[in-house]
Amino acid sequence: MAILVNDSNFEEIVLNAKLPVLVDFWAEWCGPCKMMLPIVEEVSTEYEGKLIVAKVDVDSSPSTAARFGIRNIPTILFFKNGEVVDKQVGAAPKTSLVEKIKAVL
Repeated sequence: MAILVNDSNFEEIVLNAKLPVLVDFWAEWCGPCKMMLPIVEEVSTEYEGKLIVAKVDVDSSPSTAARFGIRNIPTILFFKNGEVVDKQVGAAPKTSLVEKIKAVL
């Protein structure tokens, strides 16, 4: 299950994480975000213990979205040791996400 992250706990959960982190920047009204939801949940389950999967609602956490220059959603950022190491903008097939996940593990 993906962890809901916001402006107040982003640093603690994502930037200070010991594991790599996939962060899905999304919004309730976003159609492509809804298409990505089951894929993000699947990888959350499949990589449990190896990867943290987090979700940031850009409407309720605008500071975090602005900090990372999120202009289009869905945008998925991959963090390792507190740094962005890869990104996926727009809806993508699961295979694309899995390739990026394997590269950060």
